[in-house]
Amino acid sequence: MSFENVYEKELSFQTDRRKAAVSFINIISDLWYDKSIELIIFRNQLIDRNVSEILNLHEYAGEFVEKPISIFDSVEIAQAIKTLSLPPAKLDIGKLTYEFHLEKKQTNALAFVSEKLKNAKDQQDITPKDVVLYGFGRIGRLLARELMTRTGQGSLMRLRAIVTRGAIDQTVLEKRASLLKYDSVHGDFPGTVIVDAKKSALIINGTTVHMISAKGPEDIDYTKYGVQDALIIDNTGAFRNKEELSRHLIPTGASKVLLTAPGAGIPNIVHGVNHTQNNPDDTDIFSAASCTTNAITPVLKAIEDSFGVVQGHLETIHAYTNDQNLVDNMHKKHRRGRAAALNMVITETGAGKAVTKALPSFEGKLTSNAIRVPVPNGSLAILKLELEKQTTVKQLNATLKKYALEGNLVEQIKYSLNNELVSSDIVGSSAPSIFDSNATIVAKDGKNIVIYVWYDNEYGYSHQVIRLAKHISKVRRYTYY
Repeated sequence: MSFENVYEKELSFQTDRRKAAVSFINIISDLWYDKSIELIIFRNQLIDRNVSEILNLHEYAGEFVEKPISIFDSVEIAQAIKTLSLPPAKLDIGKLTYEFHLEKKQTNALAFVSEKLKNAKDQQDITPKDVVLYGFGRIGRLLARELMTRTGQGSLMRLRAIVTRGAIDQTVLEKRASLLKYDSVHGDFPGTVIVDAKKSALIINGTTVHMISAKGPEDIDYTKYGVQDALIIDNTGAFRNKEELSRHLIPTGASKVLLTAPGAGIPNIVHGVNHTQNNPDDTDIFSAASCTTNAITPVLKAIEDSFGVVQGHLETIHAYTNDQNLVDNMHKKHRRGRAAALNMVITETGAGKAVTKALPSFEGKLTSNAIRVPVPNGSLAILKLELEKQTTVKQLNATLKKYALEGNLVEQIKYSLNNELVSSDIVGSSAPSIFDSNATIVAKDGKNIVIYVWYDNEYGYSHQVIRLAKHISKVRRYTYY
């Protein structure tokens, strides 16, 4: 066959793939907006993706499971899902397609999907939950973006209000809207944000979100804004213990509180690791711990359960934060007063000790420190661990890959195959722990290891907050990962 004929065949095949991707995108949208069924592919979101992104994600999926994952197979499986009568759900079509190929007996896609998702009928009815964001900084705005992008039919969590300090007028609303729409790190918000000064509200994707000014949590009557039985997500960092956070429960219309920082006297939760240990029916106030704790705890659990950990040290290479100074100036913390974008700054982190709140077996095992570096987002945790059982690089990587593929930590651990991975590559990842398989080090004795875990300290952490919020609100859908 001539080169020209080969090229023409390649063009024809790529056209067919792209047309199949368009069909896939249409099914994804129909399932989400008509049935509240969200399709993902190995933890990667598919909603609002374009054709090239869909095809690239299929390439990643195939490399991940070491078997081709075809867009044509995904369309077939997605069409089968669409024909079923399913409750609201979150389904990994990459895993389904992979398992479809592994089936020894010949079966059609509809029969296969029906069997795999037969337990979906046991899903209990979901009552939508009103959400109020108390504070509108980096994490608050990312939570708002994600909540509004994934509102769908409004059958899960509904962002109803945002609380800030200070007067709210046209100018303030326009500034708040601008900060939500445009972000120097995460890009433009893929939706609409309109200011409504008469309502003191932002109209986000056509839905009213009230902007409320308050000096303290107890000063608000949420029912005046149509908000009932709300989950208050406090991302101000101003209230850190049970007594202070209990102030959020005084107003009419509030029922639960979630702190987006480590908290004292309340459950500190790393979703996927210890979220089931506290029943939302019995507990009103939760902490989502810190971004670093959410990054290292899932990986530490996988290693502890598989090999046992004697002791270790955590060094987190962390992006600078708003807590640091832009130029040299006075600061209550040593070194943090030095210009953040010009210096590597040694500082403390409580993540090593905080792990024990989710994994008690790590009590006294970890020391920790942090270095803030001149990048605005994207961080790296370096874990040097002494293991109880011997291992090799191959065995260790295979273990983490298994945890990333199946089990209770598939949302938390992303297994990276990229041998060129750098911090900007992980910005926008919804997984709080990105295991760098190509950086793993195992000493000759097989018991001393060094592993590298990347994390988007803003976006990845925000997704952990939302996962925990869904658990607290009891709006977790049927899932198949």
